[in-house]
This record gives sequence, structure tokens and C-alpha cells, in this order.
Amino acid sequence: MTKYVLFFYLLMLSISIPAQNGGKKITLANVINGEFIPSGSGGEMRSMPDGEHYTAMNKDRNMILKYSYKTGQTVDTLFNTNNARECTFDNFEGYNISSSGNHIIVWRETERIYRHSYKSVVYDFDVRRRMVKQINESGNKVMLPTFSPDGRMCAYVEDNNIWIKKFDYDTETQVTKDGEKNKIINGATDWVYEEEFAVTSLMAWSPDNEYLCYVRFDESQVPEYEMTVYGDGYYPEAEKFKYPKAGEKNSLVTLHSYSIETKDVKTLKTPVDEDGYIPYIRFTSDSQLAVMTLNRRQNIFNLYHASPKSGLFKLILKDENKAYIDADFMKAIRFSPSGFLYISEKDGYAHIYQYSPTGVEQRQVTSGNWDVTRLIGKDETSGTIYYESAEESPLRRSIYSIDTKGRKTKISVQEGTNSAQFSNSYAYYVNTSSNTKTPPLITVHETKTGKLLRTIQDNARLKEKLNGYGFPQKEFITITTASGEELNAWILKPANFDASLKYPLVMFQYSGPNSQQVLDKFEIGWEQYLSARGYLCVSVDGRGTGARGEAFRKCTYMQMGYLESQDQAAAAVALGKLPYVDAGRIAIWGWSFGGYNTLMALSVGKGVFKAGIAVAPVTDWRYYDSIYTERYMRTPQENKKGYDETSPLLLAEDLQGKLLLIHGTADDNVHFKQTADYSEALVQAGKQFEMQIYKDRNHSIYGGNTRMHLYTRMSEFLFGNL
Repeated sequence: MTKYVLFFYLLMLSISIPAQNGGKKITLANVINGEFIPSGSGGEMRSMPDGEHYTAMNKDRNMILKYSYKTGQTVDTLFNTNNARECTFDNFEGYNISSSGNHIIVWRETERIYRHSYKSVVYDFDVRRRMVKQINESGNKVMLPTFSPDGRMCAYVEDNNIWIKKFDYDTETQVTKDGEKNKIINGATDWVYEEEFAVTSLMAWSPDNEYLCYVRFDESQVPEYEMTVYGDGYYPEAEKFKYPKAGEKNSLVTLHSYSIETKDVKTLKTPVDEDGYIPYIRFTSDSQLAVMTLNRRQNIFNLYHASPKSGLFKLILKDENKAYIDADFMKAIRFSPSGFLYISEKDGYAHIYQYSPTGVEQRQVTSGNWDVTRLIGKDETSGTIYYESAEESPLRRSIYSIDTKGRKTKISVQEGTNSAQFSNSYAYYVNTSSNTKTPPLITVHETKTGKLLRTIQDNARLKEKLNGYGFPQKEFITITTASGEELNAWILKPANFDASLKYPLVMFQYSGPNSQQVLDKFEIGWEQYLSARGYLCVSVDGRGTGARGEAFRKCTYMQMGYLESQDQAAAAVALGKLPYVDAGRIAIWGWSFGGYNTLMALSVGKGVFKAGIAVAPVTDWRYYDSIYTERYMRTPQENKKGYDETSPLLLAEDLQGKLLLIHGTADDNVHFKQTADYSEALVQAGKQFEMQIYKDRNHSIYGGNTRMHLYTRMSEFLFGNL
């Protein structure tokens, strides 16, 4: 349950909205057809090694084109299905280009596995021969095709085993042979690593192309979850996969190196506890393998340099926290010949620190009572470091550079939320900016001067379209609770708002650790529909959410859900005192963690909420996965009190207000069993409620007419109860 859960993507849905102020009428079909989703192409641009050019697929996905950053002009066609020899397909879904440019791998017929992982039919395009050939002789779908640094080899995973393709000889070698579903995984990751560390590949090539290092997962002792897939036949099928719940056994992970020359596999005895984690591995420029480890409590992070040949380890960096280390900080480490950059919270805020190659701290790059929200990288030529931060306000994101003398420059110029993607040479950057009033603006700039080179997308058509609907605008406010907490919020008032009237209010929230919903960025969602129907909509970021420093972020440690639900209830009380709010008609809703917090708020809110909607909710943290839950709660064996006090299951008899409970039966993330058990608890407590189940739908609940049905169901529930 990462903070990047599909919460706001799911809100990009609107049901039929009555015309307002003479404007047009919005229908769900408008939204499904993408009429209110901003256009954008910045994320498709991939810098080439020279830093002067980038590549992107064309709209028909049958070509890979090379462009100039400076002019935006097409300078070459790198791959075209229409003229490649022996190409048997018309289009493809993704690609990678080798460092030499002599080989391009493309894939199609992608089959999703979980949230991030997938397997595909993968092809090699030999640029010099202009020949297309499937990368593996078996013809099976494979995962994670990964070029060697010289581009002459490609590693991939097939059926949990690693293979290597040697292009020069047109041969493939099987590196591992013990891979087996629900037992052994080589090179790829298990379910919980994928979900909570956001990593699907744990393979790394040495810079000299002599070794391939990889992590092996032994998940044979991990408890198995069985999920019923009903399908279209008379009899359902069972899908089984390994899923470690809080306090249960995790996969045993080991690190290995494979010699390309000798074909020997060596076990690298990593200094990590048996139940610890190896979230990331990466080679440095001097052929040292950087191995990152976490203990099971996730409060001790160690960075080692290891030799793939000798197996010797050297501790380079140790970071310890009284609560937990954010895994995103490990993933964001930037290595270079001059050392590495790392984000730490050791001064109370997330800031960048610079280290020598041997782990000697050289300087604290950023400082202040604000958080760095993304480490972008370092220009090795000038030594300038680039990052994104919430320095101006927790509600906004800006891009900065800081040179070797500590001189800081703000690069982004648009107010709101900015995100930048730099070329490999840092000569150019693509900036995407938006705010509540302005759809995304995507522009290309020269880094040194800040000069605007061109606008890729200004979403002018969308702005023109929106003008015809008269959308009300979100206002940012601060809510002070009875206990004195000052919480950031946005409020969306109904069209033709009249302060002398009293309106029903719906609270939108996610509330998970380090998440944020109150941001100055462009979004058109379900709240706009409710607003047009005469509802006040409010979102409040309570304690535990991001961009306000470590103390605010981690005060929920060991009691996840307690303060978060108290803050939503306290905010509802404060909002109910506004002269235009009908305090007797306040509802709360959320998805995933937001669904969980909805149930908690209805149980601790003492009747302040008249109704609530919980979609795909956690109902007891003992049911959720080990890495996420233990990061914030430790194990149930260590923290029984914390688990008990934050369990909607155990608080079912305290539930007040009307409830709509929603879940998909094929949810591999928050299992349907959570809702099934909670509904039974409500039944035994004598609590009436409504329930909506979606057959064979996963955590995102989509497909066919599902979204239309889902948002219609939720809307009608609110209309009937507020």
C-alpha cells in the first residue's frame, strides 16, 4: 500500500453533472473518453547518452524516434515496424536501447502480474542488420530484459529463472535452474517487495560486463493466500500466491554473482539478518556492488560495497532511526565517481547529504524547516545538485539547483506543483507544472540560462473546454482542531454558493503515512460532481501526512490509524461550526488506507459523521503485508496494544452512521477477506450497513462498466443519506 496508490486516479471520474451557470453538462462518458484528463508527453521522453537528444515512441507505437532537445525536431528514426526485416508485428508497447545503440529491445502482448510487474513477448532489433528476432528461443513471455553495459548481452527472467542472451553469438545461457512458482524467484522480486519497495528487478550488471549479480528469493515458507477467481464458468478457480502478513515469515533473500567467463555462481554472504531485507542493489562506476540492507523493523539501513569476485563486504554508510527509514531514500541514492548523495531525516527534515566514495560525509547539501521531496541528481561536470522540495509551502513543489559553494537557485517559475526531468548531460530539462486553476504545462528549458526553448503541451484545448463548464475552484484553508492541531485542507464550495444557506459536506481523504491530498495541482474529479449537486467537499491532511517534517510525519508510529482518524473527526467538528455547514449532514469516504480511516473515523467520531463510504479497506493491520505494516507498527507480537486500538474489526460495535462497504473479490493487495470479516463483525454487533461487491475485480476496481456502476452507487448512497 504505497503512498502512490491509485487514489486520485480513481477520482478522475465524474457522473452526470447538471449544467451550472449556463454551462454544459458533464457526463461520465466525457470523463471515460478522456475529455477532462490533461494531455502530456513529458514522461515519454528518454534522454540519450549524449544528453542532446531524446527518444520517444510515436502515437501509433510502431516507431521509435530520435529528437533534438534544443529544437524538438525529429533527427532520426531508430526503429520502424514497417521496414524492419522479419518483423511480424505492427506495433509494440515498450522499448529499451543499448548503450552502444546497436540493439533495441521491444516488447508487446504485455500481461500484468501485480501492480508493477508484467511479462511480455520480447524482441531484439539488431540495428546494424535491421533484423527483428524474438529474444528467447522458447517463445514464452519473459520479464525484466536488462542490457549489459556494453549492450552485447541481455539478461531476462523466464519462469523465475535468469537467462542471458549473447547477441554476438546468437546464444542464450540459463543462469539459474531452481526457479519455481511460489517457491524460488531469481532476479525478480516477490509480491511484498514489489508492492512496498516498488522494485521488480534485483539484477545488476558490473560496469566491466564480467558479472551479473542478483537476489534470490526463497518464499517456500511464506504463508500462501488463496483467492477465488469466479470467471465465467460453472466452477470457480483458486489463485494462490505467497503473501506475508504482519508478523509472519518473509522470503529468505540471498545475494549471488554470476561470472560471464566461468559461468560459476557465487553466494555473496550479505551481512543482514535472516529476516532482513535487501531492497536494492546497484553497481558503482568503479565496479563495486552497492548493496542496501534493512533490518526487519526497518529502522537500520546499511549501505555496503561488495566485490562480486571475492565476496568481501565493506560498510560504507549506516543510518539509524528511532522509528523507521523511508525506503524511498534508499531508492533515490545517486552514485557517481565522486561519491554519492543520500537523503536523511537526521536533522528532523528530509535533506540531502553528500558523501565521498568511502562513505565520509562531506557536507549537508540542503537544510531548513522543510522537506526535500525528490533528489533529482548531480551534474558531474559542474558539481551542481538538482532537487524538488516543499520549501515554499507543504502545498507546493518547486525545482532547485545548488552549486558546490552552496548557492541555491530556484529553477521552476510556475506556482503550484512542478516536476522536472533532466537530460543525461543536465544541459536541458523538461518541466511539468500545474495548479488548481491551470492544467499541466509541459515546457523544455536550457538548464544553464533557464531559457524557455519551447512548449510541448499547454493543454489549451482542455482549458477552453473547461471554461464552458464553469467549474468552482478549490480554496486552501487551515483547520485548527480542538486539541490545537493546525491541518492543511482544501474546500470546494457548490456552484452559486450562498453563505446564508447550510450545505451537506463530504470529506475526501487518504491519510496514509507520508501521503498528501492537499496539494496545489490540477485535478478534476468526483468532488466537482458533488459540488455541482450542492455539496461542500473538503479534504484534510491530518497527522502522519507528508512535507511537514519528520515529527509530523512519524507521530503516528506504533499507533497507525489512531491519530489519523481522530484528526478527521476533529476536523469534521470544526467544519460543522462554520455557518454554512449543516453539521448534521457530514460524510467521509476513502479508498484503501482512506477506506480504513473511514471505518476508524466512524468508530471514534462519536456520531459527527452521518455516513461513510469505505472502498477496499484494511480492517485490521494483522491482515496486511509485513513490510508496510511493520514499518509503521512493528509486529503484532511486539505491539499488540497498538494493533488492537487501531482495528476497525475490534471497534465494530462503536461504529456510528450509515456505511457503504465496497470491495473487489480479486483484490491481491487488501484481501476481500478483510471486508468479509468486518461485515461479520458488524452483523454480530447488530450494526446495519450496505455492501457492494465486485466480482473478480482487483484493488483498483475497474473493467467494463464497473467504474460507472461504482461511482453511481457511491453517489446515490450519499444522496440518499445526506
